[in-house]
Amino acid sequence: MSSILTNTSSMVALQTLKGINHSLSKTQNEISTGKSVGSAKDNAAVWAISKVMEADVKGFKGIADSLGLGESTVAVARQASETVTDLLTDIKGKIVAAQEQNVDREKIQADIEALTGQIKSVVGAAQFNGLNLLKGTDDMNILSSLDRGANGAVSASNITVARQDLTTDAGVYGTGTSLAANAVVANSATAVASAGNTAIVTFAGSGADYSASAAVITVAGVDLNFTGTTGDNEDEAAAFFSGAINALGLDGITASATGGALTITSTRAFDTASVAVSGLTGNATGSVITSLNGTGSLSLTSGDITYRAEQIDFSTSAAVAEGDGYKVTIGTGSYNYIAGKYETMEDVAKGLKAAVDSAGLTGISTKAVQDSATGQWSLQVDNDGSGSSSLSFSSTGNAGGEASGGLFGLDSIDVTTNAGANAALDNIETLIANSIDSAAAFGSVQGRIEIQSSFIGKLTDALKTGIGTLVDADMEEASARLQALQVQQQLGIQSLSIANQAPQNILSLFR
Repeated sequence: MSSILTNTSSMVALQTLKGINHSLSKTQNEISTGKSVGSAKDNAAVWAISKVMEADVKGFKGIADSLGLGESTVAVARQASETVTDLLTDIKGKIVAAQEQNVDREKIQADIEALTGQIKSVVGAAQFNGLNLLKGTDDMNILSSLDRGANGAVSASNITVARQDLTTDAGVYGTGTSLAANAVVANSATAVASAGNTAIVTFAGSGADYSASAAVITVAGVDLNFTGTTGDNEDEAAAFFSGAINALGLDGITASATGGALTITSTRAFDTASVAVSGLTGNATGSVITSLNGTGSLSLTSGDITYRAEQIDFSTSAAVAEGDGYKVTIGTGSYNYIAGKYETMEDVAKGLKAAVDSAGLTGISTKAVQDSATGQWSLQVDNDGSGSSSLSFSSTGNAGGEASGGLFGLDSIDVTTNAGANAALDNIETLIANSIDSAAAFGSVQGRIEIQSSFIGKLTDALKTGIGTLVDADMEEASARLQALQVQQQLGIQSLSIANQAPQNILSLFR
């Protein structure tokens, strides 16, 4: 049936042409924008995923900037630490030169002070955009990543950069919780005195005949042999060994004889002196060490005369927190060291040594030592008597202070005296170790930042590729589809034109 009111063919052709035009418009939009999903109406799920990933890309670009800034800051600190290490090494060379007696120590001291001033200048200038990692103890956090969980929650990750305080600040002793139990004076000593420790060797008999007797006493590894002759008794045996020991000229070791008792005295500051009795024959068989270090009635054939110095033993189990301060009192003066972040009892022992050495006390020398068996650190303090024959001695500790600088004690290095030059040699090693540790720490974290920065760059590229896979248009496919749709559009127009001619054909029925 034909109708002039309803042209079904025209309607079909028109709808077809509209569909072709819509597809053509969409294809042209893809080609012009380069995206197959340009808005949520194109594909809501894919569009939502792409937008989340685009937000992550923006965030990672910000992280890349943060890493770049952090790396520059750490690089400045690392370079400064390395420079400080070089300068401290130069100071060590000056200190070694000052060990000689026939040098101008005043000029050497002037050089050391100049180098110290340069170190302070380097530490003060080691800042990037106002941030100096060589001052203070607060850590710096560098934003390194944004981690998105399966539930969509985002958490930030940081690279923590520990500050390495290379100032010479003395710190501030706190008044918090008592730490006295962590620093105990050995043997409950209350004074550091110049008197030596002793070993007493007794010879048997009272007027006994030693003409057929023999004995060997070994002092500090040197064997001394006694063979009795006619008329010898225990007194002659003791006197023989006394003279023989004194004739050796051993550093810090002397001997005296009273009756049949031989007293061997050691004033060695930090070294023990071994004593042994052997090869006993005749009446000399009674020769034994009956008193060692002034203690008791012994029956030993060998033992060590303890070093003269008194010592403070530090806990092997207690942790050291930032601001923990430890104090040693010698005579009327008190000297303290306040620990920084991540420090140990080793740092406390060496810090207190630097504090005491810095005071320049006449006759007082120090040494920080570790027991090889227990790992315990101790501070030994010796008094050679050139100042006072005996000084009161005690230790204590309190929490809640402000940490001393990593180069504490550098200001007080003084090589103009023998004692100062000797003390400086030990202390400079500690300072060099601190600066090396600082440079190594900065170098390690700088390497980590570089790795993370490279990873963030690659991750950003991967995310961009993923977003492109989701929303970018396939230009080859779009081009082919455009040409096909253009042909379909032309055919659709022709089809609609033919359909619109249909009512005209009805006129022929009325002619």
